[in-house]
Amino acid sequence: MTADSSLAAFLPELVLCATILAMLFVRLFSLGKYVNAFYIALPGTLVALYFAASTGGMLGDAGGAGMHSGERMEIFTGMLVYDSFSVFIRAALLLFVVLFLFFTKISGIPDHDDGPDIYSLVLGATLGMCLMATANHLLMVFLAVEMASVPSYVLAGLMKGRRKASEAALKYAVYGAGAAGVMLYGISLLAGLLNTAHLPTMAVVLSEKIHTLGASEQLVLVFGALLISVGIAFKLSAVPFHFWCPDVFEGATAEVNAFLSVASKAAALALLVRVVLGLGMIAPHSHVPGARTAALSKPAVEKTAAVFNVAHEPARAGENHSPSDAKKPHVVAAAGHDATAALLPVRDFTGKLIALFAVLTCTFGNLAAYGQTNIKRLLAYSTIAHAGYMMMAVAALIALAGVNTASAREAAAALGIYVGVYLFMNLGAFAVVAFLRNAMRSEEITDYAGLIRRCPLTVICFAAILFSLIGLPPLAGFYGKFAIFASLADGYSLLKGSGTGFYLMLLLVVGGINTAISLFYYLRVVKVMTIDPEPRDRQPFTFSDVSLAGAYLWLITLPTFAIMIYPSGLTALARAAAEHLF
Repeated sequence: MTADSSLAAFLPELVLCATILAMLFVRLFSLGKYVNAFYIALPGTLVALYFAASTGGMLGDAGGAGMHSGERMEIFTGMLVYDSFSVFIRAALLLFVVLFLFFTKISGIPDHDDGPDIYSLVLGATLGMCLMATANHLLMVFLAVEMASVPSYVLAGLMKGRRKASEAALKYAVYGAGAAGVMLYGISLLAGLLNTAHLPTMAVVLSEKIHTLGASEQLVLVFGALLISVGIAFKLSAVPFHFWCPDVFEGATAEVNAFLSVASKAAALALLVRVVLGLGMIAPHSHVPGARTAALSKPAVEKTAAVFNVAHEPARAGENHSPSDAKKPHVVAAAGHDATAALLPVRDFTGKLIALFAVLTCTFGNLAAYGQTNIKRLLAYSTIAHAGYMMMAVAALIALAGVNTASAREAAAALGIYVGVYLFMNLGAFAVVAFLRNAMRSEEITDYAGLIRRCPLTVICFAAILFSLIGLPPLAGFYGKFAIFASLADGYSLLKGSGTGFYLMLLLVVGGINTAISLFYYLRVVKVMTIDPEPRDRQPFTFSDVSLAGAYLWLITLPTFAIMIYPSGLTALARAAAEHLF
Protein backbone atom coordinates (compact mmCIF):
# COMPACT_ATOMS: atom_id res chain seq x y z
CA MET A 1 0.00 0.00 0.00
CA THR A 2 1.87 3.04 -1.30
CA ALA A 3 1.03 6.61 -0.30
CA ASP A 4 -0.84 7.23 -3.56
CA SER A 5 -2.45 3.83 -4.08
CA SER A 6 -6.13 3.03 -4.43
CA LEU A 7 -6.09 1.21 -1.09
CA ALA A 8 -4.62 4.21 0.71
CA ALA A 9 -7.40 6.46 -0.60
CA PHE A 10 -9.94 3.81 0.40
CA LEU A 11 -8.75 3.37 3.99
CA PRO A 12 -11.80 4.92 5.72
CA GLU A 13 -14.12 2.47 3.96
CA LEU A 14 -11.79 -0.44 4.74
CA VAL A 15 -11.82 0.50 8.43
CA LEU A 16 -15.63 0.61 8.40
CA CYS A 17 -15.69 -2.88 6.84
CA ALA A 18 -13.28 -4.16 9.49
CA THR A 19 -15.40 -2.63 12.27
CA ILE A 20 -18.56 -4.29 10.95
CA LEU A 21 -16.78 -7.65 10.75
CA ALA A 22 -15.46 -7.21 14.31
CA MET A 23 -18.96 -6.57 15.70
CA LEU A 24 -20.33 -9.62 13.92
CA PHE A 25 -17.34 -11.80 14.82
CA VAL A 26 -17.68 -11.09 18.55
CA ARG A 27 -21.24 -12.41 18.49
CA LEU A 28 -19.98 -15.87 17.45
CA PHE A 29 -18.74 -16.48 21.00
CA SER A 30 -20.72 -16.82 24.21
CA LEU A 31 -18.75 -14.00 25.82
CA GLY A 32 -19.87 -11.71 23.01
CA LYS A 33 -23.21 -11.10 24.70
CA TYR A 34 -21.36 -9.23 27.45
CA VAL A 35 -19.56 -6.92 25.00
CA ASN A 36 -21.33 -3.67 24.22
CA ALA A 37 -21.18 -3.07 20.46
CA PHE A 38 -20.90 0.66 21.09
CA TYR A 39 -17.32 0.17 22.32
CA ILE A 40 -16.43 -1.55 19.04
CA ALA A 41 -18.30 0.82 16.73
CA LEU A 42 -16.96 4.02 18.29
CA PRO A 43 -13.19 3.26 18.02
CA GLY A 44 -13.66 1.94 14.50
CA THR A 45 -15.51 5.06 13.41
CA LEU A 46 -12.92 7.31 15.06
CA VAL A 47 -10.12 5.53 13.20
CA ALA A 48 -12.06 5.84 9.93
CA LEU A 49 -12.59 9.55 10.64
CA TYR A 50 -8.87 9.98 11.28
CA PHE A 51 -7.97 8.44 7.92
CA ALA A 52 -10.70 10.41 6.14
CA ALA A 53 -9.61 13.74 7.62
CA SER A 54 -5.81 13.34 7.63
CA THR A 55 -5.31 13.37 3.89
CA GLY A 56 -1.61 14.10 4.28
CA GLY A 57 -1.15 10.68 5.80
CA MET A 58 -2.74 9.00 2.79
CA LEU A 59 -1.78 11.08 -0.20
CA GLY A 60 0.78 13.51 1.09
CA ASP A 61 4.43 13.51 0.20
CA ALA A 62 5.93 10.10 0.89
CA GLY A 63 9.58 10.17 0.16
CA GLY A 64 9.03 12.57 -2.69
CA ALA A 65 6.59 10.21 -4.36
CA GLY A 66 3.33 11.52 -2.91
CA MET A 67 0.96 14.08 -4.27
CA HIS A 68 -0.69 17.17 -2.87
CA SER A 69 -3.62 16.19 -0.70
CA GLY A 70 -6.96 16.64 -2.39
CA GLU A 71 -5.75 16.38 -5.98
CA ARG A 72 -8.07 14.30 -8.14
CA MET A 73 -7.19 10.62 -8.51
CA GLU A 74 -9.36 7.93 -10.07
CA ILE A 75 -9.02 4.75 -8.03
CA PHE A 76 -9.88 1.10 -8.71
CA THR A 77 -9.69 1.54 -12.51
CA GLY A 78 -11.88 4.63 -12.48
CA MET A 79 -14.83 3.23 -10.54
CA LEU A 80 -14.29 5.75 -7.73
CA VAL A 81 -12.67 9.16 -7.59
CA TYR A 82 -10.63 10.59 -4.74
CA ASP A 83 -10.37 14.37 -4.43
CA SER A 84 -10.84 17.18 -1.92
CA PHE A 85 -14.64 17.01 -2.28
CA SER A 86 -14.70 13.34 -1.28
CA VAL A 87 -12.41 14.12 1.65
CA PHE A 88 -14.84 16.75 2.95
CA ILE A 89 -18.01 14.68 2.51
CA ARG A 90 -16.54 11.50 3.98
CA ALA A 91 -15.13 13.39 6.94
CA ALA A 92 -18.51 15.10 7.53
CA LEU A 93 -20.32 11.74 7.35
CA LEU A 94 -17.95 10.05 9.77
CA LEU A 95 -17.98 13.00 12.18
CA PHE A 96 -21.76 12.77 12.18
CA VAL A 97 -21.62 9.02 12.87
CA VAL A 98 -19.30 9.60 15.86
CA LEU A 99 -21.74 12.14 17.32
CA PHE A 100 -24.63 9.83 16.42
CA LEU A 101 -23.08 6.93 18.33
CA PHE A 102 -22.82 9.05 21.48
CA PHE A 103 -26.41 10.15 20.92
CA THR A 104 -27.68 6.55 20.77
CA LYS A 105 -25.65 5.58 23.83
CA ILE A 106 -27.25 8.36 25.88
CA SER A 107 -30.79 7.82 24.57
CA GLY A 108 -30.68 4.06 25.12
CA ILE A 109 -31.75 3.05 21.60
CA PRO A 110 -30.55 0.56 20.49
CA ASP A 111 -30.31 -1.53 23.65
CA HIS A 112 -27.49 -3.94 24.50
CA ASP A 113 -29.00 -6.93 22.66
CA ASP A 114 -29.83 -5.09 19.44
CA GLY A 115 -26.65 -2.99 19.44
CA PRO A 116 -24.48 -5.22 17.19
CA ASP A 117 -27.22 -5.51 14.56
CA ILE A 118 -28.15 -1.83 14.57
CA TYR A 119 -24.60 -0.49 14.61
CA SER A 120 -23.63 -2.89 11.82
CA LEU A 121 -26.50 -1.54 9.74
CA VAL A 122 -25.57 2.06 10.53
CA LEU A 123 -21.93 1.55 9.54
CA GLY A 124 -22.97 -0.46 6.48
CA ALA A 125 -25.23 2.38 5.33
CA THR A 126 -22.41 4.85 6.04
CA LEU A 127 -20.10 2.77 3.85
CA GLY A 128 -22.61 3.04 1.01
CA MET A 129 -22.88 6.79 1.58
CA CYS A 130 -19.10 7.19 1.38
CA LEU A 131 -19.22 5.36 -1.96
CA MET A 132 -21.99 7.73 -3.11
CA ALA A 133 -19.65 10.65 -2.44
CA THR A 134 -16.85 9.08 -4.53
CA ALA A 135 -18.80 7.35 -7.32
CA ASN A 136 -17.26 7.83 -10.77
CA HIS A 137 -19.16 5.14 -12.70
CA LEU A 138 -22.91 4.67 -13.13
CA LEU A 139 -22.82 1.09 -11.89
CA MET A 140 -21.02 2.30 -8.78
CA VAL A 141 -23.71 4.98 -8.43
CA PHE A 142 -26.39 2.29 -8.34
CA LEU A 143 -24.40 0.01 -6.05
CA ALA A 144 -23.69 2.85 -3.60
CA VAL A 145 -27.33 3.96 -3.48
CA GLU A 146 -28.44 0.39 -2.77
CA MET A 147 -25.74 -0.12 -0.11
CA ALA A 148 -26.97 3.01 1.65
CA SER A 149 -30.68 2.27 1.19
CA VAL A 150 -31.11 -1.39 2.14
CA PRO A 151 -29.78 -1.02 5.73
CA SER A 152 -31.94 2.09 6.09
CA TYR A 153 -35.08 0.06 5.37
CA VAL A 154 -34.25 -2.22 8.30
CA LEU A 155 -33.35 0.70 10.58
CA ALA A 156 -36.76 2.27 9.94
CA GLY A 157 -38.36 -0.82 11.51
CA LEU A 158 -36.03 -0.80 14.51
CA MET A 159 -38.90 -0.85 17.04
CA LYS A 160 -40.06 -4.36 16.21
CA GLY A 161 -43.10 -4.34 18.48
CA ARG A 162 -44.64 -1.17 17.03
CA ARG A 163 -47.11 -1.30 14.17
CA LYS A 164 -46.10 2.13 12.87
CA ALA A 165 -42.44 1.12 12.74
CA SER A 166 -43.24 -1.96 10.65
CA GLU A 167 -45.43 0.14 8.38
CA ALA A 168 -42.65 2.70 7.99
CA ALA A 169 -40.09 0.04 7.05
CA LEU A 170 -42.45 -1.54 4.52
CA LYS A 171 -43.33 1.77 2.87
CA TYR A 172 -39.67 2.77 2.72
CA ALA A 173 -38.66 -0.55 1.16
CA VAL A 174 -41.45 -0.47 -1.45
CA TYR A 175 -40.67 3.11 -2.47
CA GLY A 176 -36.95 2.36 -2.50
CA ALA A 177 -37.34 -0.74 -4.65
CA GLY A 178 -39.42 1.17 -7.18
CA ALA A 179 -36.97 4.09 -7.31
CA ALA A 180 -34.00 1.70 -7.67
CA GLY A 181 -35.62 -0.11 -10.59
CA VAL A 182 -36.42 3.14 -12.37
CA MET A 183 -32.90 4.42 -11.78
CA LEU A 184 -31.29 1.24 -13.09
CA TYR A 185 -33.39 1.45 -16.24
CA GLY A 186 -32.18 5.02 -16.79
CA ILE A 187 -28.57 3.90 -16.30
CA SER A 188 -29.03 1.17 -18.90
CA LEU A 189 -30.44 3.70 -21.39
CA LEU A 190 -27.55 6.14 -20.99
CA ALA A 191 -24.88 3.42 -20.97
CA GLY A 192 -26.37 1.82 -24.06
CA LEU A 193 -26.60 5.11 -25.92
CA LEU A 194 -23.06 6.27 -25.07
CA ASN A 195 -21.44 2.82 -24.99
CA THR A 196 -19.87 3.47 -21.57
CA ALA A 197 -20.90 3.93 -17.94
CA HIS A 198 -17.72 5.74 -16.85
CA LEU A 199 -18.84 9.30 -16.09
CA PRO A 200 -15.80 11.21 -17.45
CA THR A 201 -15.85 9.13 -20.63
CA MET A 202 -19.59 9.68 -20.99
CA ALA A 203 -19.00 13.43 -20.90
CA VAL A 204 -16.44 13.15 -23.69
CA VAL A 205 -18.70 11.01 -25.85
CA LEU A 206 -21.58 13.40 -25.23
CA SER A 207 -19.45 16.37 -26.23
CA GLU A 208 -18.63 14.66 -29.52
CA LYS A 209 -22.15 13.43 -30.30
CA ILE A 210 -24.44 16.01 -28.71
CA HIS A 211 -24.98 18.02 -31.91
CA THR A 212 -25.34 14.99 -34.18
CA LEU A 213 -27.85 12.96 -32.20
CA GLY A 214 -31.13 12.26 -33.93
CA ALA A 215 -34.51 13.06 -32.40
CA SER A 216 -35.00 9.53 -31.08
CA GLU A 217 -31.51 9.46 -29.54
CA GLN A 218 -32.10 12.83 -27.89
CA LEU A 219 -35.34 11.48 -26.45
CA VAL A 220 -33.52 8.45 -25.04
CA LEU A 221 -30.85 10.74 -23.56
CA VAL A 222 -33.40 12.99 -21.85
CA PHE A 223 -35.53 10.06 -20.68
CA GLY A 224 -32.49 8.26 -19.25
CA ALA A 225 -31.41 11.39 -17.36
CA LEU A 226 -34.92 11.80 -15.94
CA LEU A 227 -35.02 8.19 -14.75
CA ILE A 228 -31.64 8.52 -13.03
CA SER A 229 -32.88 11.69 -11.35
CA VAL A 230 -35.72 9.65 -9.82
CA GLY A 231 -33.28 7.54 -7.81
CA ILE A 232 -31.33 10.55 -6.57
CA ALA A 233 -34.52 12.50 -5.82
CA PHE A 234 -35.75 9.55 -3.74
CA LYS A 235 -32.63 9.70 -1.57
CA LEU A 236 -33.06 13.48 -1.25
CA SER A 237 -36.81 13.09 -0.54
CA ALA A 238 -37.34 15.70 -3.24
CA VAL A 239 -40.89 16.45 -4.38
CA PRO A 240 -42.64 14.53 -5.95
CA PHE A 241 -40.62 11.55 -4.65
CA HIS A 242 -40.99 12.52 -1.00
CA PHE A 243 -44.13 10.60 0.01
CA TRP A 244 -42.21 8.02 2.03
CA CYS A 245 -40.46 10.59 4.20
CA PRO A 246 -43.15 11.85 6.65
CA ASP A 247 -44.59 8.38 7.29
CA VAL A 248 -41.16 6.81 7.75
CA PHE A 249 -40.06 9.59 10.10
CA GLU A 250 -43.23 9.20 12.19
CA GLY A 251 -42.89 5.42 12.46
CA ALA A 252 -39.13 5.24 12.97
CA THR A 253 -37.32 6.34 16.11
CA ALA A 254 -35.90 9.83 16.43
CA GLU A 255 -32.40 8.30 16.39
CA VAL A 256 -32.97 6.72 12.99
CA ASN A 257 -34.60 9.93 11.75
CA ALA A 258 -31.46 11.87 12.66
CA PHE A 259 -29.36 9.42 10.66
CA LEU A 260 -31.64 9.54 7.62
CA SER A 261 -32.11 13.31 7.65
CA VAL A 262 -28.42 14.20 7.91
CA ALA A 263 -26.19 11.42 6.58
CA SER A 264 -28.51 10.33 3.78
CA LYS A 265 -29.07 13.89 2.58
CA ALA A 266 -25.36 14.80 2.62
CA ALA A 267 -24.45 11.67 0.64
CA ALA A 268 -27.29 12.19 -1.87
CA LEU A 269 -26.22 15.79 -2.48
CA ALA A 270 -22.63 14.67 -3.03
CA LEU A 271 -23.85 12.04 -5.49
CA LEU A 272 -25.95 14.67 -7.29
CA VAL A 273 -22.86 16.86 -7.68
CA ARG A 274 -20.84 13.90 -8.99
CA VAL A 275 -23.44 12.94 -11.58
CA VAL A 276 -24.28 16.42 -12.92
CA LEU A 277 -20.61 17.43 -13.14
CA GLY A 278 -19.65 14.01 -14.48
CA LEU A 279 -22.09 14.33 -17.38
CA GLY A 280 -21.90 18.09 -17.89
CA MET A 281 -18.17 18.83 -17.63
CA ILE A 282 -14.93 17.37 -18.93
CA ALA A 283 -13.23 15.87 -15.89
CA PRO A 284 -10.12 17.67 -14.64
CA HIS A 285 -6.70 16.07 -14.81
CA SER A 286 -6.53 12.88 -12.75
CA HIS A 287 -3.51 11.21 -11.24
CA VAL A 288 -3.02 7.50 -11.71
CA PRO A 289 -2.68 5.42 -8.52
CA GLY A 290 0.97 4.60 -7.94
CA ALA A 291 2.29 6.97 -10.61
CA ARG A 292 4.16 9.18 -8.14
CA THR A 293 5.61 6.24 -6.26
CA ALA A 294 6.64 4.63 -9.54
CA ALA A 295 8.67 7.75 -10.33
CA LEU A 296 11.47 6.24 -8.25
CA SER A 297 12.40 4.10 -11.27
CA LYS A 298 12.49 5.32 -14.84
CA PRO A 299 11.17 2.14 -16.48
CA ALA A 300 8.19 2.21 -14.15
CA VAL A 301 7.56 5.84 -15.11
CA GLU A 302 7.54 5.00 -18.79
CA LYS A 303 5.18 2.09 -18.20
CA THR A 304 2.86 4.21 -16.06
CA ALA A 305 2.88 7.03 -18.60
CA ALA A 306 1.88 4.63 -21.34
CA VAL A 307 -0.94 3.23 -19.23
CA PHE A 308 -2.04 6.74 -18.29
CA ASN A 309 -2.28 8.01 -21.83
CA VAL A 310 -3.91 4.94 -23.30
CA ALA A 311 -6.30 4.02 -20.48
CA HIS A 312 -7.21 7.39 -19.00
CA GLU A 313 -6.69 10.07 -21.58
CA PRO A 314 -9.56 8.93 -23.83
CA ALA A 315 -11.55 11.04 -21.42
CA ARG A 316 -10.08 13.99 -23.33
CA ALA A 317 -11.95 14.87 -26.47
CA GLY A 318 -10.23 15.45 -29.78
CA GLU A 319 -6.98 13.66 -29.04
CA ASN A 320 -5.09 11.02 -30.93
CA HIS A 321 -4.94 8.51 -28.09
CA SER A 322 -1.27 7.71 -28.07
CA PRO A 323 1.55 8.24 -25.59
CA SER A 324 3.07 10.92 -27.82
CA ASP A 325 0.16 13.23 -27.04
CA ALA A 326 1.53 13.62 -23.53
CA LYS A 327 4.05 16.01 -25.06
CA LYS A 328 1.31 18.29 -26.41
CA PRO A 329 -0.53 19.73 -23.39
CA HIS A 330 -1.91 22.60 -25.45
CA VAL A 331 -3.89 20.13 -27.56
CA VAL A 332 -5.43 18.62 -24.42
CA ALA A 333 -6.35 22.02 -23.01
CA ALA A 334 -7.93 23.25 -26.24
CA ALA A 335 -9.87 20.05 -26.71
CA GLY A 336 -11.10 20.17 -23.13
CA HIS A 337 -12.29 23.76 -23.59
CA ASP A 338 -14.16 22.93 -26.81
CA ALA A 339 -15.74 19.85 -25.25
CA THR A 340 -16.87 21.84 -22.20
CA ALA A 341 -18.53 24.38 -24.49
CA ALA A 342 -20.20 21.57 -26.43
CA LEU A 343 -21.74 20.24 -23.22
CA LEU A 344 -23.66 23.48 -22.59
CA PRO A 345 -27.04 21.89 -23.52
CA VAL A 346 -26.43 19.13 -20.95
CA ARG A 347 -25.63 21.63 -18.20
CA ASP A 348 -28.59 23.80 -19.16
CA PHE A 349 -31.00 20.84 -19.00
CA THR A 350 -29.69 19.46 -15.71
CA GLY A 351 -29.53 22.91 -14.14
CA LYS A 352 -33.16 23.69 -14.95
CA LEU A 353 -34.28 20.22 -13.87
CA ILE A 354 -32.56 20.61 -10.50
CA ALA A 355 -33.99 24.14 -10.16
CA LEU A 356 -37.50 22.77 -10.74
CA PHE A 357 -36.98 20.07 -8.10
CA ALA A 358 -35.59 22.70 -5.70
CA VAL A 359 -38.57 25.05 -6.08
CA LEU A 360 -41.16 22.28 -5.67
CA THR A 361 -39.33 20.63 -2.78
CA CYS A 362 -38.64 23.78 -0.80
CA THR A 363 -42.15 25.22 -1.23
CA PHE A 364 -44.07 22.01 -0.58
CA GLY A 365 -41.95 21.09 2.45
CA ASN A 366 -42.55 24.42 4.14
CA LEU A 367 -46.27 24.58 3.34
CA ALA A 368 -46.96 20.98 4.39
CA ALA A 369 -45.21 21.51 7.74
CA TYR A 370 -47.96 23.91 8.87
CA GLY A 371 -50.63 21.37 9.69
CA GLN A 372 -48.43 18.87 11.53
CA THR A 373 -49.16 17.97 15.12
CA ASN A 374 -46.40 15.39 15.54
CA ILE A 375 -42.92 16.85 16.01
CA LYS A 376 -41.26 14.09 13.93
CA ARG A 377 -43.58 14.70 10.97
CA LEU A 378 -42.92 18.44 11.24
CA LEU A 379 -39.17 17.84 11.18
CA ALA A 380 -39.65 15.44 8.26
CA TYR A 381 -41.21 18.20 6.17
CA SER A 382 -38.50 20.54 7.43
CA THR A 383 -35.92 18.06 6.11
CA ILE A 384 -37.67 18.06 2.73
CA ALA A 385 -37.60 21.87 2.62
CA HIS A 386 -33.90 22.02 3.48
CA ALA A 387 -33.14 19.52 0.72
CA GLY A 388 -34.70 22.10 -1.61
CA TYR A 389 -32.43 24.85 -0.30
CA MET A 390 -29.34 22.69 -0.81
CA MET A 391 -30.38 21.75 -4.34
CA MET A 392 -30.41 25.46 -5.16
CA ALA A 393 -26.65 25.52 -4.63
CA VAL A 394 -26.24 22.58 -7.02
CA ALA A 395 -28.32 24.41 -9.66
CA ALA A 396 -26.05 27.46 -9.30
CA LEU A 397 -22.97 25.24 -9.43
CA ILE A 398 -23.88 23.56 -12.73
CA ALA A 399 -25.06 26.83 -14.28
CA LEU A 400 -21.72 28.51 -13.53
CA ALA A 401 -19.50 25.50 -14.26
CA GLY A 402 -18.82 26.34 -17.90
CA VAL A 403 -18.93 30.11 -17.45
CA ASN A 404 -16.87 31.09 -14.41
CA THR A 405 -14.93 28.38 -12.59
CA ALA A 406 -14.20 30.56 -9.54
CA SER A 407 -17.90 31.32 -9.02
CA ALA A 408 -18.79 27.65 -9.56
CA ARG A 409 -16.31 26.74 -6.82
CA GLU A 410 -17.96 29.28 -4.52
CA ALA A 411 -21.35 27.66 -5.20
CA ALA A 412 -19.89 24.24 -4.36
CA ALA A 413 -18.34 25.75 -1.21
CA ALA A 414 -21.76 27.19 -0.26
CA LEU A 415 -23.19 23.67 -0.44
CA GLY A 416 -20.37 22.42 1.78
CA ILE A 417 -21.04 25.18 4.32
CA TYR A 418 -24.74 24.33 4.43
CA VAL A 419 -24.03 20.62 4.88
CA GLY A 420 -21.67 21.40 7.76
CA VAL A 421 -24.24 23.64 9.46
CA TYR A 422 -27.14 21.28 8.76
CA LEU A 423 -25.29 18.40 10.44
CA PHE A 424 -25.46 20.05 13.86
CA MET A 425 -28.90 21.62 13.44
CA ASN A 426 -30.82 18.48 12.57
CA LEU A 427 -28.86 16.17 14.86
CA GLY A 428 -29.62 18.58 17.72
CA ALA A 429 -33.31 18.78 16.83
CA PHE A 430 -33.80 15.01 16.81
CA ALA A 431 -31.70 14.63 19.97
CA VAL A 432 -34.15 16.90 21.80
CA VAL A 433 -37.08 14.88 20.45
CA ALA A 434 -35.49 11.59 21.57
CA PHE A 435 -34.60 12.77 25.08
CA LEU A 436 -38.05 14.30 25.65
CA ARG A 437 -39.67 11.13 24.31
CA ASN A 438 -37.82 9.08 26.91
CA ALA A 439 -39.05 11.41 29.66
CA MET A 440 -42.59 12.24 28.48
CA ARG A 441 -43.51 9.17 26.39
CA SER A 442 -44.93 11.54 23.79
CA GLU A 443 -43.89 13.13 20.50
CA GLU A 444 -46.93 15.38 20.05
CA ILE A 445 -46.26 19.10 19.86
CA THR A 446 -49.15 19.93 22.20
CA ASP A 447 -47.47 17.89 24.96
CA TYR A 448 -44.48 20.26 24.80
CA ALA A 449 -46.62 23.02 26.31
CA GLY A 450 -45.00 24.79 29.24
CA LEU A 451 -41.71 22.90 29.00
CA ILE A 452 -39.86 26.13 29.80
CA ARG A 453 -40.96 25.66 33.42
CA ARG A 454 -39.68 22.06 33.62
CA CYS A 455 -36.41 22.10 31.64
CA PRO A 456 -35.53 25.67 30.63
CA LEU A 457 -32.03 24.92 29.33
CA THR A 458 -33.33 22.20 26.99
CA VAL A 459 -36.02 24.56 25.68
CA ILE A 460 -33.36 27.22 25.07
CA CYS A 461 -31.25 24.70 23.10
CA PHE A 462 -34.25 23.57 21.05
CA ALA A 463 -35.32 27.15 20.36
CA ALA A 464 -31.81 28.07 19.21
CA ILE A 465 -31.78 25.07 16.86
CA LEU A 466 -35.21 25.96 15.44
CA PHE A 467 -34.18 29.60 14.94
CA SER A 468 -31.07 28.36 13.17
CA LEU A 469 -33.19 26.14 10.91
CA ILE A 470 -35.17 29.24 9.96
CA GLY A 471 -31.95 31.04 9.11
CA LEU A 472 -32.09 33.87 11.63
CA PRO A 473 -28.89 35.71 12.59
CA PRO A 474 -26.69 35.40 14.56
CA LEU A 475 -27.04 31.63 14.26
CA ALA A 476 -25.23 29.27 11.91
CA GLY A 477 -28.32 28.57 9.80
CA PHE A 478 -28.25 32.18 8.63
CA TYR A 479 -24.66 31.77 7.45
CA GLY A 480 -25.52 28.59 5.51
CA LYS A 481 -28.52 30.14 3.75
CA PHE A 482 -26.66 33.36 3.09
CA ALA A 483 -23.88 31.41 1.37
CA ILE A 484 -26.36 29.64 -0.93
CA PHE A 485 -28.32 32.81 -1.69
CA ALA A 486 -25.07 34.64 -2.40
CA SER A 487 -24.08 31.97 -4.94
CA LEU A 488 -27.47 32.40 -6.65
CA ALA A 489 -27.07 36.18 -6.75
CA ASP A 490 -23.52 35.84 -8.08
CA GLY A 491 -24.74 33.45 -10.78
CA TYR A 492 -27.53 35.82 -11.79
CA SER A 493 -25.12 38.77 -12.08
CA LEU A 494 -22.83 36.72 -14.34
CA LEU A 495 -25.60 35.21 -16.46
CA LYS A 496 -27.96 38.18 -16.48
CA GLY A 497 -30.01 38.40 -19.64
CA SER A 498 -29.91 34.67 -20.36
CA GLY A 499 -32.49 32.03 -19.49
CA THR A 500 -30.07 30.60 -16.96
CA GLY A 501 -29.81 33.92 -15.16
CA PHE A 502 -33.58 34.15 -14.92
CA TYR A 503 -34.06 30.82 -13.17
CA LEU A 504 -31.25 31.56 -10.72
CA MET A 505 -33.01 34.78 -9.76
CA LEU A 506 -36.26 32.83 -9.47
CA LEU A 507 -34.55 30.41 -7.10
CA LEU A 508 -33.28 33.31 -5.02
CA VAL A 509 -36.77 34.83 -4.72
CA VAL A 510 -38.38 31.47 -3.93
CA GLY A 511 -35.72 30.76 -1.31
CA GLY A 512 -36.32 34.10 0.39
CA ILE A 513 -40.10 33.68 0.42
CA ASN A 514 -39.83 30.16 1.79
CA THR A 515 -37.51 31.31 4.55
CA ALA A 516 -40.20 33.77 5.62
CA ILE A 517 -42.86 31.04 5.41
CA SER A 518 -40.85 28.66 7.58
CA LEU A 519 -40.68 31.28 10.31
CA PHE A 520 -44.26 30.58 11.38
CA TYR A 521 -44.26 26.82 11.94
CA TYR A 522 -40.88 26.81 13.69
CA LEU A 523 -42.00 29.66 15.95
CA ARG A 524 -45.22 27.80 16.70
CA VAL A 525 -43.19 25.07 18.41
CA VAL A 526 -41.24 27.67 20.40
CA LYS A 527 -44.47 29.41 21.35
CA VAL A 528 -45.99 26.13 22.63
CA MET A 529 -42.91 25.42 24.76
CA THR A 530 -42.59 28.90 26.24
CA ILE A 531 -46.01 30.60 26.33
CA ASP A 532 -48.71 27.92 26.40
CA PRO A 533 -49.72 26.61 29.84
CA GLU A 534 -48.93 23.05 30.81
CA PRO A 535 -51.71 20.59 29.92
CA ARG A 536 -53.57 19.32 32.96
CA ASP A 537 -53.81 15.76 31.65
CA ARG A 538 -50.07 15.39 31.02
CA GLN A 539 -48.48 12.52 32.89
CA PRO A 540 -45.88 13.56 35.48
CA PHE A 541 -42.32 13.33 34.21
CA THR A 542 -38.82 14.37 35.17
CA PHE A 543 -36.09 15.59 32.85
CA SER A 544 -33.06 17.27 34.30
CA ASP A 545 -31.08 19.84 32.33
CA VAL A 546 -28.08 18.93 34.46
CA SER A 547 -27.54 15.45 33.05
CA LEU A 548 -25.61 13.61 30.39
CA ALA A 549 -28.44 14.23 27.93
CA GLY A 550 -28.45 17.95 28.77
CA ALA A 551 -24.68 18.17 28.31
CA TYR A 552 -24.96 16.48 24.92
CA LEU A 553 -27.61 18.98 23.81
CA TRP A 554 -25.40 21.90 24.77
CA LEU A 555 -22.47 20.30 22.94
CA ILE A 556 -24.54 19.95 19.76
CA THR A 557 -26.13 23.40 20.06
CA LEU A 558 -22.83 25.20 20.64
CA PRO A 559 -21.72 25.02 16.96
CA THR A 560 -24.87 26.88 15.90
CA PHE A 561 -23.36 29.88 17.70
CA ALA A 562 -19.65 29.12 17.23
CA ILE A 563 -19.80 28.79 13.44
CA MET A 564 -21.30 32.27 13.17
CA ILE A 565 -18.66 33.70 15.52
CA TYR A 566 -15.81 32.01 13.66
CA PRO A 567 -17.09 31.23 10.13
CA SER A 568 -13.70 31.26 8.45
CA GLY A 569 -12.85 27.74 9.64
CA LEU A 570 -15.83 26.08 7.96
CA THR A 571 -15.50 28.38 4.95
CA ALA A 572 -11.88 27.37 4.42
CA LEU A 573 -12.79 23.68 4.61
CA ALA A 574 -15.68 24.09 2.17
CA ARG A 575 -13.56 26.03 -0.31
CA ALA A 576 -10.82 23.43 -0.11
CA ALA A 577 -13.45 20.76 -0.82
CA ALA A 578 -14.44 22.53 -4.05
CA GLU A 579 -10.88 23.19 -5.18
CA HIS A 580 -10.44 20.13 -7.42
CA LEU A 581 -14.00 19.67 -8.69
CA PHE A 582 -13.35 21.57 -11.94
